Amino acid sequence: MKISAQEEYGLRCLLSVARPSPTGAHSLRQIAEAEGISTAYAGKLLWILGHAGLVKSSRGPKGGYSLALPASEIRLSNVIKVLDDDEMDHHCQSYSGDLDACIHTECCTIRPVVEGLHSLVRDALSRVTLEQLMLGQTGGMINLTRIRDSRTDAANPSGLRPEHRSRP
Repeated sequence: MKISAQEEYGLRCLLSVARPSPTGAHSLRQIAEAEGISTAYAGKLLWILGHAGLVKSSRGPKGGYSLALPASEIRLSNVIKVLDDDEMDHHCQSYSGDLDACIHTECCTIRPVVEGLHSLVRDALSRVTLEQLMLGQTGGMINLTRIRDSRTDAANPSGLRPEHRSRP
């Protein structure tokens, strides 16, 4: 699965806002420069995040953007959901071929797999907070690794890799 540019840069802007600032808030220009994007794009992303209640802005010489919630309360699943353009509800319209609607809506065998993948990703991201991500890549990855390992253990109680399992 791919993460969109909007999701990645939105998350990066949120991380910039979460970092300590001498004035308590980060200017739009500071955030855009820190992330290597235009101020217009950073403004759009921060507007989306603000509309969702994740960041707040203040005016004035010491104004700027700050988190609306503690970093420990912001889950990555919520951030991605806010920034995600391709909701699962629109999946079948996005991949309809030459027609306006997918011809497999009655008996689709692929949709359950795609829905399952979305569910797994959403579940994994709901276990990682912005605070954990700020602690470093491994802070957030520990929870994702635990999810992967627990699912692998459940699917393979013997603990053997597939090439070492006996065949009937």
